Amino acid sequence: MPALDPSAAASGALQPDLQAVFWDMDGTLVDTEPYWIEAESELVASYGGVWSDELGLKLVGNALETSAAVLQQAGVDLGIRDIIDQLIDAVTERVRQSIPWRPGARELLAELLEARIPTVLVTMSETKLAAEVVRALPEGSFQYLVTGDMVGQGKPHPEPYQRAFDWLSGQQPGADKRYVVALEDSVPGVASAEAAGLVTVAIPHVVPVPPAPGRPQWDSLAGKGLMDVERLLLPASQEAGV
Repeated sequence: MPALDPSAAASGALQPDLQAVFWDMDGTLVDTEPYWIEAESELVASYGGVWSDELGLKLVGNALETSAAVLQQAGVDLGIRDIIDQLIDAVTERVRQSIPWRPGARELLAELLEARIPTVLVTMSETKLAAEVVRALPEGSFQYLVTGDMVGQGKPHPEPYQRAFDWLSGQQPGADKRYVVALEDSVPGVASAEAAGLVTVAIPHVVPVPPAPGRPQWDSLAGKGLMDVERLLLPASQEAGV
């Protein structure tokens, strides 16, 4: 039975059940993009090259293999796998010292946990780093993780979010993508979630995400709660005749 949205009750509009929320990590849950840019800059400098924040920002949200290839072009004389390992190690060490949570992220996660809404972390960071972040959250905050080392093709390809939905379908037979919300901060991440057919909200942080018709965009997660996420489903529910 759909949950009734008090704000819509007067008009008779019913709000459908939210089936799951899929979260990006870097830039959405945690403000680690500066950590990545620092790690990239240090690695390039160690090989006599020059890196900049501008170059680092162009890599935000992409698969690590893509970033590693760009660092090779900047002069890092290592293989793709070695570059990824060094970046992951450097960022993980920074996270162990201090986790820069994005405003409102932990509060929304806590509300979803209390409401027993399934949540999945979908990140192009690898398991080593993602586990450090998840470990700092209350137990059960995420029921499943999709990380960069689990997929053959990273964002902006739909595979990461499709893998998350496949997990959800195994837990909830009959799961419907129209009632699954993805939270993303980057162009590649938004493209990945939309290509997978999910309700996607853009929450730009260090890089802009150009507006698109029909795509909701929030300035921040600060002040956002379960009801705000549920409201994102109304257009889909009306289209489906809910």
